[in-house]
Amino acid sequence: MNIQDERIVGLCAALQFDRVAIEYGAIAQVSADASATFSDFLERLLKVECDARHERSRQTLLKFATLPAIKTLEDYDFGFASGAPKTQIQELASLSFIERAENIVLLGPSGVGKTHLASALAYRAVMARIKTRFITAADLMLQLSAANRSGQLKPYFNRAILGPRLLVIDELGYLPFGREEANLRFQVIAKRYERGAIIITSNLAFSDWATALADDATLTAALFDRLLHHGHIVSIRGDSYRLKDKRRAGMTPG
Repeated sequence: MNIQDERIVGLCAALQFDRVAIEYGAIAQVSADASATFSDFLERLLKVECDARHERSRQTLLKFATLPAIKTLEDYDFGFASGAPKTQIQELASLSFIERAENIVLLGPSGVGKTHLASALAYRAVMARIKTRFITAADLMLQLSAANRSGQLKPYFNRAILGPRLLVIDELGYLPFGREEANLRFQVIAKRYERGAIIITSNLAFSDWATALADDATLTAALFDRLLHHGHIVSIRGDSYRLKDKRRAGMTPG
């Protein structure tokens, strides 16, 4: 490395152009071999840096999202899950519902792919550099209750509930909530109303949601009012996706 190279690397460090510092020599050589203009060289150099920053941003957002696994819509077997509304799901994949702060409720029996679809939409949002957070309903309640007991509910809401543009709450209804937990759950929906998008998955029909919310019909009605006012209901029917291979092999009934 000559003195000029050292100066360039130092300037890149000062400007936080990490990728430029690594790539500029190779790009300069390719540009020279192709008799490219200085503008072509500069554009290529800046694009390399821009792409690298976007990728770092996506990786940071992916870590924050805490997805249980990387799932994509392309991996979802609509052939098996014939009860899944493919056209509606593909429309939601545009992510315009996030821009409009709308909600999605994925309803259906266990195993039909609700979590897969919610994860896939969340992953697509992360790849679009949209701040996203995925959490199960049970874990959300544990964190809300702990924050409430320690007097940290407001900071928790600001960071974990209001911070993401998309909040995914998985498996609502698997565990019933007491009065305090039900009130905290309502606050999550109420505070995000018309401010941020939510995806909820549940194995319960809407008529049974009150049983998961301390049997409080008034609270449940108020929650529905906010959740569904700008909401998309995705109803999925069918057999368990997880058991399809075993069923085909004759290892399960049906």
